[in-house]
Amino acid sequence: MQLYPIEAGNFKLDGGAMFGVVPKTLWSRTNPADANNMIDIAARCLLIEDGNRLILIDTGMGDKQSEKFFGYYHLWGDHSMDRSLKNYGFCRDDITDVFMTHLHFDHCGGSIRWNKDRSGYEPAFKNASFWSNQDHWEWATKPNNREKASFLKENIIPMQESGQLRFTELPNDGKTIKSTELGFDVFFADGHTDKQMIPLISYKDKTIAFMADLLPTAGHLPLPYVMGYDTRPLITLEEKQQFLDMAADGNFFLFLEHDAHNQIITVKHTDRGVALNEIYTTNEIFTK
Repeated sequence: MQLYPIEAGNFKLDGGAMFGVVPKTLWSRTNPADANNMIDIAARCLLIEDGNRLILIDTGMGDKQSEKFFGYYHLWGDHSMDRSLKNYGFCRDDITDVFMTHLHFDHCGGSIRWNKDRSGYEPAFKNASFWSNQDHWEWATKPNNREKASFLKENIIPMQESGQLRFTELPNDGKTIKSTELGFDVFFADGHTDKQMIPLISYKDKTIAFMADLLPTAGHLPLPYVMGYDTRPLITLEEKQQFLDMAADGNFFLFLEHDAHNQIITVKHTDRGVALNEIYTTNEIFTK
């Protein structure tokens, strides 16, 4: 097995929204804001090369939305899905599976693109199966008013119409399912959105956890630092504590999808709870 970080693009989000009720004087120590209160955000996806399968976890925003839409998110930098895949000798047609942690636009928007004459949409990875789960699919396709702006039908429905949509199993008991069809475990989290999936990948002698929106950045490590976007913040608190305790006990390497400046971290137990231990680049972990 080989792992590759795929940088799908950088953007900015409101710092207050990203940290909920936490005062700016606290969160700005780790995530400084610009004059408009916007903080740097990454769309860092993960590519798993495992035998004949090439599995991409999340796909970023994509590029099919309007200029007005992207204007809200202040795109910056020169990363792109195609450029990042090419850096490792791959292209979109090589991808066999796209695993989506959840269906918010910044995690799955790159899964679907315009067709050639821009008359409709098509899969951006024509040879891939698209993986979600039944409960989250129902949640996303019949969205509540709070999340409606994050679940865009043009990102979601074409997966089903293409015939390439697949569902993982759901846990019968507890939060984790072992060894999914794609060869990794999945931790299910319901605080941010219903049935978000956190992949746990056994890589050499390490566990790599793709943190998605359970832990957006290293600055979100303190338990009360919960995003304003989360639909069930009290459940997020419980899930973060459970997962971070497990990560500290097992020395997990936490792959941060949204942290523009910290790629992978580990955590440790302290007398004040779980805290940051070490910071790594993906190159340090994936090439050892």
